[in-house]
Amino acid sequence: MKCTECNSKNIEKVEDKYICKDCGAEIEVKKSSPLKETLSFLLPIIIALIVAMLLKTFVFANAVVPTGSMLNTIHEGDRIIASRIEYYFNDPERYDIIIFKAPDEVAKGNEKEYYVKRIIGLPGETITIVNGVVYATDKDGNTSQLEDEFITACTPTGNFGPYTVPENSYFVMGDNRESSIDSRYWITTNYVDRDLIIGKVKFRYYPFNTFGKLDEKDY
Repeated sequence: MKCTECNSKNIEKVEDKYICKDCGAEIEVKKSSPLKETLSFLLPIIIALIVAMLLKTFVFANAVVPTGSMLNTIHEGDRIIASRIEYYFNDPERYDIIIFKAPDEVAKGNEKEYYVKRIIGLPGETITIVNGVVYATDKDGNTSQLEDEFITACTPTGNFGPYTVPENSYFVMGDNRESSIDSRYWITTNYVDRDLIIGKVKFRYYPFNTFGKLDEKDY
């Protein structure tokens, strides 16, 4: 603020007026309208809300894990964040932990709920489970035993399959194999269509003592 009469910046406030101490001129201060003040206060909040909404819609997905089906990798009640953009440019890979919407036949009225499992079978593969051990056979007939280091909450048992995974679909299982309702048990379909995948789990932000990055090799 400076004096319009002498260009001095030596201004002081006297009661509700501003006076130039050099020439004694009264400085007129234009007051902002109430509407302008309100808008200047609300605008940053509105922008922040819009940015948060865009991030949630197109970049990140937030979920609370409702069960212990992913023990000991992810615990019941953990809060996790998935990257929505991960699969914009890359195909889902084996052992990715994903958030997805269950097929309508599986969700049974809970279509809005998110599910969390690990990708085990890829499109075109045949998955067979013998005494709890998972085998994947590719399109050329080559069979390999899949990793199970992330299974620490139980000793897997049971025989399932074979399941031939359709194109654009995935066979998923929980890490807590003995307490997970997943592709092995779904009746009308055993697979998750790619269009139902929300994102790849990247981060756990609660509880705070486990705060940090989560990826397919966290076991």
